[in-house]
Amino acid sequence: MNKFLAVLRHRWFDRGDARRLVPNDMAERLARRVAASESRHEGQVLLCVETALPLSYLLRLSRHNGMPALTRQRALHWFGQLGIWDTERNNGVLIYLLLAEHRIEFVADRAINAHVDAAQWQAMVDRLAGELRNGHIEGGLTQALEEVSALLVEHFPAEADTLRPNELSDAVVRV
Repeated sequence: MNKFLAVLRHRWFDRGDARRLVPNDMAERLARRVAASESRHEGQVLLCVETALPLSYLLRLSRHNGMPALTRQRALHWFGQLGIWDTERNNGVLIYLLLAEHRIEFVADRAINAHVDAAQWQAMVDRLAGELRNGHIEGGLTQALEEVSALLVEHFPAEADTLRPNELSDAVVRV
């Protein structure tokens, strides 16, 4: 991939693109769905939509460190930055979209990852990608959230009459 073209593509986007893709009313509905999901299990789920990679990431672009690897590194950055790695049960999941590259990453903490193999995560990424390609942004994100929730309910169901703190914000992160 030509590094110059990648830099141009990422500089073309601005922070407002994430808000145009996920406007406030959609972000509020998705946040309510995250909250409803988390009432059914002990996990934490966060949706992050990033417009473009920072220049510092793009300058690392090389033949051996292609865009898939950079996108994964950036998703891992947000996983740590947003505190998902630090949840009590180590069962948080980040659903990450990188608009400039039309790339998706699911990053799961070690407790849930112990129960879900890479093929299952990839199948969810593929389904979400198909929905996004068809312009079904909210529907695709809702479906992905429900799939992640089903895994968390299966492996970390909510215990009846147990008060669980909401460790992370339910709001969609748009950067």
